[in-house]
Amino acid sequence: MDRQLIRELNNKINEEVKIKGWIHKIRKLGRIAFIILRDRTGIVQCVVDTKTIDIKGLKLEAVVEILGTVTKTNNSSSDIEVQVTELNIISKVIDDLPIEINKNNMEANLDTILDNRVLSLRNLKINAIFKIQAEIAHSFSEFLQKEDFTEIFTPKIVAEGAEGGTELFEVKYFDKKAYLAQSPQFYKQMLVGAGYERVYEIGHVYRAESHDTKRHVNEFVSLDLEMAFIEDECELINLETNLLKFIFKNLKIKCSNELSILEAKIPEINGEIPCLPLPEAIKILREKYNKINLSEDIDHEGEELISQYAKETFSSDLIFLTHYPKAKRPMYTKPSENGLTHSFDLIFRGIEITTGGQRINDYEELKNSIIANGLNPESFSSYLDIFKYGMPPHGGLAIGLERLTSKLLNLDNIREATLFVRDRYRFRP
Repeated sequence: MDRQLIRELNNKINEEVKIKGWIHKIRKLGRIAFIILRDRTGIVQCVVDTKTIDIKGLKLEAVVEILGTVTKTNNSSSDIEVQVTELNIISKVIDDLPIEINKNNMEANLDTILDNRVLSLRNLKINAIFKIQAEIAHSFSEFLQKEDFTEIFTPKIVAEGAEGGTELFEVKYFDKKAYLAQSPQFYKQMLVGAGYERVYEIGHVYRAESHDTKRHVNEFVSLDLEMAFIEDECELINLETNLLKFIFKNLKIKCSNELSILEAKIPEINGEIPCLPLPEAIKILREKYNKINLSEDIDHEGEELISQYAKETFSSDLIFLTHYPKAKRPMYTKPSENGLTHSFDLIFRGIEITTGGQRINDYEELKNSIIANGLNPESFSSYLDIFKYGMPPHGGLAIGLERLTSKLLNLDNIREATLFVRDRYRFRP
């Protein structure tokens, strides 16, 4: 008999089945025991006659095989159960569990959960987070492929940082000095110039920032895209708006069970996401919220307040801030008027989840911008040289997968949406 997944059992009423999984809960009532079995698709109650089937010594999280008949039931949590005829232990639990994982709300603190990350993923709520995150990444890819983007895979060991500055992890590369990639930015642009025109990547990036906040980790997954022949950053803003609509729609359809487990509500995007030039946003923060210490950028409190403003004014959980100053953008960002740039951030529920904009596509302009930022053009020759040979106007953006996940699910800390955390203090497991 082939194994059946738990989600398939509704179609097997009054049939004999074989199921396999982990013991999620055990409840004994006299000669009857109720075992909740869990596999990757869900949980089901299994009814055991302990007079005929010995379950002594059976512990939570043991891996078992169960044979039985699927029957209808009046159980409040399910309309089926399995009447067990045979139970075989595949893998015993040897030690006591270091964390209790079969409660909806785990009582362990976040450090303990992360120390026992693999076990914590067996918890239904924590498990659901990463199924939703996987669908976000899948939908990102699906949408862009429909828009004629080509998926790329770029190096994570690089000779120079894409963003400049000192926030780089240095690595020994044989007899040379190298770094972990801050971004696939240079490679995205180079491949636009290679003729692909539209490219995207889902990959890890690294930032050697010494932050210790709920919003930062040092290794995260970046959803990157770059596209050619744009007029300005507005095309990118429109693309991301449609992309997020697509992702949110897919989540509601494909992850309805996980969203229900987490009691999470996906926001509605009706029409366009509101946009504000950054100078106007700063003015609003000064006049409406008394944030008088802002000049060229907004801080985290400012992001939270501008999100509050977007909710109150536009009934939107998202808002684009555009036209950041040149001093606050990388050297490849296309300048606009008055010392500003064709750039934007997307703020979602109080945190920046996207940075993007139009890039410089003229060789001399880009070279001069590199120099103006105190950098040596020769250090960027493999990137810069492609601009000598015809580069179309282009731009792109990057979405932080963990930040997007955590805000979609209203999680308190980005680490809750990070599968294996790498921050200032943690690099295990």
